[in-house]
Amino acid sequence: MFEIEYEFQENDLIHFNEMLYMKNEEIQKNLTKTRWIVPGLMGLIGAFYYFYYNDINTSIYIIVIATLWAVFSPKIMRLDFHRQILKSYTDKEKKAMFGTYTLTIDPANPKFLLEKSPSGKNKMAFEDLVRVEYGKRYVYIFITLDTALVIPVEAVKSGDLEKFAEQVDQMIQRAA
Repeated sequence: MFEIEYEFQENDLIHFNEMLYMKNEEIQKNLTKTRWIVPGLMGLIGAFYYFYYNDINTSIYIIVIATLWAVFSPKIMRLDFHRQILKSYTDKEKKAMFGTYTLTIDPANPKFLLEKSPSGKNKMAFEDLVRVEYGKRYVYIFITLDTALVIPVEAVKSGDLEKFAEQVDQMIQRAA
């Protein structure tokens, strides 16, 4: 019987949503626009003040603000995104989501991945699972295209995560 036990926390949820967020091409385009177009326009305004009014102090002030915008706007947007993720869940949902998870592949019933979590016990058919992805610090078992069981490598308390993930991947492939 393959089984792993791990701890799922707020930072793991934020990481997963941020990963999905960063893979979205439209969001990436908007981030690029926000990061470079606004400071570019501000730079043009600063140049205008310098050449038209010959006001170097105002020009430097505007260009410094534009540079700060280009450097810090992605970090500020990321912090705001983290806040929005956590705000989108109620305290009850968070309580049911964060905590100790146990995933099991029972050899007696190899068609299901069994999950024991703070929200209760769940049974997921391998044919309904999408894929297994490996990250640097996480393993993701995708339930749908944008929903996954996020397993932080460092938070695994018991079991062999690598063997477990390989077995789940094989089971998904067989069921497909």
